[in-house]
Amino acid sequence: MDTSTSVAILIATYNWPQALKQTLRSVANQTILPNEVLIADDGSNERTANLIQEFKTIHPTLNIKHVWHEDNGFRLAGIRNKAIRMAQSDYIIQIDGDIILDQNFIADHLCIKAIGYFVTGSRLLLGKKITEVLLESEKVNIAALRWKGKNFFNTLRIPFLMRLLQNTYKTKGKHLDYVKGCNMAFWKSDLYLVNGYDESFIGWGREDSDICIRLINAGVKKKFIKFCAVQYHLHHPLASRDQFEANDILIEQNKLQQISFCKHGLIQS
Repeated sequence: MDTSTSVAILIATYNWPQALKQTLRSVANQTILPNEVLIADDGSNERTANLIQEFKTIHPTLNIKHVWHEDNGFRLAGIRNKAIRMAQSDYIIQIDGDIILDQNFIADHLCIKAIGYFVTGSRLLLGKKITEVLLESEKVNIAALRWKGKNFFNTLRIPFLMRLLQNTYKTKGKHLDYVKGCNMAFWKSDLYLVNGYDESFIGWGREDSDICIRLINAGVKKKFIKFCAVQYHLHHPLASRDQFEANDILIEQNKLQQISFCKHGLIQS
């Protein structure tokens, strides 16, 4: 495995420090540690800042950067861009702050990375009861979690199957823009090629599919990391879908016009 590439793990969070704590614990337990941890905080209150400072004290070797902007509604695209601008690493692995990672998560992503590609993967959805238990746990038994969700096959780690499926599984046709924003990875240079996330997307939904489409329009291909890069998604209520339809219209426009570079992104016009 080529470990010479510098790697950042970018974690999006908002006012759920209990979940972020478990996410950070799983990052600290990786077989390959990231060069930097970028916490993209969409306006959380001081409880999240206190948790991050506490974790930095316990894990001083992790290069943690808390990237924050004021709470002005759901602006995930904007805070991710702000974190990307701060990244010093060549490769960025993106997750959410309600995810528990298998210890090989970063190693698996580094195995599949390739010039000219971005990557997306799967996750197992955990139920409400096990989530409540995990939020109070000091130590998580990752192996036991595979039996606690509905989509068991997303917990299987079988590297040879990953290599077999990486260029065919959910990469074409109706699945072309299928991604999971909680499990993605990009070359930083490719993010600048398309100007990062489109900050025209406000409210929940579709900003990840949009950047997928624009990367593909720019000539960057998609890989799907299946049977590796396993992660577990803590249960939470669904966010408001009020902006979903409007955001979907923006994506369709980009598809029709073959747009790759957004106006309101990493580099503001």
